[in-house]
Amino acid sequence: MASASPSPTVVLIPICVPGHLPSMLGAGKRLVGSSNRPMSLTVLVMQMTMAANLMSEVADLIHREADFGFDIRFLHLPAVELPTDSHGIEDFMMRFVQLHAPHVKAAVSRLASPVAAVVMDYFCTTLFDVTRELALPVYVYFTSGASMLALVLRLPALDEEVAVDFEEMERAVEVPGLPPVPAGLMPTPLMKKDPNYASFVYHGNRFMEAAGIIVNTVAELEPAVLAAIAENRCVPGRRAPNVYPVGPVVSFKPPSEKPHECVRWLDARPTASVVLLCFGSMGGSFAAPQVQEIADGLERSGHRFLWVLRGPQQAGSPYPTDANANELLPEGFLERTKDRGLVWPRWAPQKDILAHAAVGGFVTHCGWNSTLESLWHGVPLAPWPLFAEQHLNAFELVSVMGVAVAMDVDRKRDNFVKAAELERAVRSLMGASEEGRKARQKAAEAQAVCRNAVEEGGSSYASLQKLAREVSQHAGM
Repeated sequence: MASASPSPTVVLIPICVPGHLPSMLGAGKRLVGSSNRPMSLTVLVMQMTMAANLMSEVADLIHREADFGFDIRFLHLPAVELPTDSHGIEDFMMRFVQLHAPHVKAAVSRLASPVAAVVMDYFCTTLFDVTRELALPVYVYFTSGASMLALVLRLPALDEEVAVDFEEMERAVEVPGLPPVPAGLMPTPLMKKDPNYASFVYHGNRFMEAAGIIVNTVAELEPAVLAAIAENRCVPGRRAPNVYPVGPVVSFKPPSEKPHECVRWLDARPTASVVLLCFGSMGGSFAAPQVQEIADGLERSGHRFLWVLRGPQQAGSPYPTDANANELLPEGFLERTKDRGLVWPRWAPQKDILAHAAVGGFVTHCGWNSTLESLWHGVPLAPWPLFAEQHLNAFELVSVMGVAVAMDVDRKRDNFVKAAELERAVRSLMGASEEGRKARQKAAEAQAVCRNAVEEGGSSYASLQKLAREVSQHAGM
């Protein structure tokens, strides 16, 4: 009796960094799980040889995925010689990915399973040429929100309309579906027309070739922006690919038998009484003057706090180190605030902390994953953007969604925040002000929207079902 032919596979091509890989894996698993026919996942892993700790984290993630018994295979691509002539992280990533083109083509060509579709991180669009050569449908996975997607789609035309750097512009930037965006709040790699900026112009053009764009957002959170994309207002005269909002893609580890020390500390605090300050896996390290301002602002606010404070990055690593709190903090600060505050000088389980009932506000860098985690738990935010698209996210959270209270961040001084401004923002976020009350109400509404979206019949559930049917048709299922 002839053996059954292998089931089709969806090939994922991620960027192996914390803000991208787990989100893409989560979306991929949801996608194949939504199909009414068996499908597997094949993940092509590009080896970041210059960052051993990153690859160690990838190895841990792969090990956890194997424990879950999901039909998923990880193929490690051969290491490439790193580009040495790049002009920044975005330019580096585009060049780094391009060097993998022959290895990607060889790996996909050798697969025993028929390929239903290729889904690649939005930094990987140089590999579209490979999928075209192999005659395979390609989808973009967009790890940020729909507002950033609309801007990237708009960018090639905007590049021709605006002759100067955005950092020199005085007027606002028109992004369809959003209120006018102050030019000073544009994403960091777009502020100057340099190679990093050029890489995003390139990606915006290549997105138009995709069979579809999968975005980690919720239709009800960003309706106007998604409508603008669907109505081709971002790229006049051309039809944009279908967009599939499938979020929030938020991965959670099984509960630990022994809760983290931060979680145990929260157990003794009243409901919604603690403000969390945490700046992502690659953030939280501030120069001494900024640490002093944060400490002064928290102490003067009078509110309970949990502050994840990190030390500077080591050479060759994107991660901060453990902080020496005694050296960084003002003399006597820990003693004066010991009854209402905890300074945690190491990595902390942000998702577990946000899930705790004692947390009532979140001072955050506004990374999109952190934003979705906060909204999933109904926690209002005070945005402190630092890099990437975080300034645009902060603008949207305050001006469009209303789930955050504004904070004055001095971008020209390396995103410096004064003690008095942090004190004001924390008091507003946690206290009885009208601004804080509205943010808490909107955050609670966003929580319901996020959770309903992924339930059967919800908007993200329906979007995944539609995408799974389309991918199945590619596979002839």
